[in-house]
Formats: sequence, C-alpha cells, structure tokens
Amino acid sequence: DVQLQASGGGLVQAGGSLRLSCAASGFTFDDYAIGWFRQAPGKEREGVSCISSSDGSTYYADSVKGRFTISSDNAKNTVYLQMNSLKPEDTAVYYCAAVGHPCGIATMSTVLEYDYWGQGTLVTVSS
Repeated sequence: DVQLQASGGGLVQAGGSLRLSCAASGFTFDDYAIGWFRQAPGKEREGVSCISSSDGSTYYADSVKGRFTISSDNAKNTVYLQMNSLKPEDTAVYYCAAVGHPCGIATMSTVLEYDYWGQGTLVTVSS
C-alpha cells in the first residue's frame, strides 16, 4: 500500500523553527517528486515547496522562499521541510504529496497533479 506519513508539526512561537518529515512507502521513491502543501482554516490548499527525487531540483512559493528548505534522503525515502523564521501566517495543516514526474513551479502549486497524499500535520505559530 502507498503511504505518506507526515510528522513534525507542533506549536512554536513566531521566529522559531520546525522540521517536518514525510516518510514514503509503497512506490518507487526515485520516480516521484514530493511536494508540501498547506491549508489554513477557511483557505484553499496552497503549494509550499517540492523536490524531485531524481535530480534534487527544488521549488518554493514566494511566501516561504529564504525561510523554508526542502531536502530529500532517498536512502530513507523521506523528504524534510525545514521551516525557519516562522510567522503566524504560516499556521496551517501541512500535507505532503507525491507526483509521478519531476516537479516544476507549476506542479508545486497544482493540487490535482498529485497522485498520493499524506494525512497532514498541524503547525501553529503563535505571535
């Protein structure tokens, strides 16, 4: 069975850091890109970042560029999202998802392109 297990969310003060993890299983990790999305209450799900497992290429939303870093450990089939300088507006449920082709700037933000989704992990940033 395909599984994407997101973890690492929590409560943090503004300016703090968190690292999210997305552990994948049940598919050929190297053939997929992994994206991180987030959804705040009352808002649409938005793309945050993605990484292609094949070549390590990365993309970021403008709102997180310079603060978030996505990385991949292909040996562990795990993608990480290091989030620094967190702001209250980063508060959301964060989801990881897998798509069966390299990601690009469009793929990063297109929910319907993704084949598999994890369950989400809540990040709350207090002011």
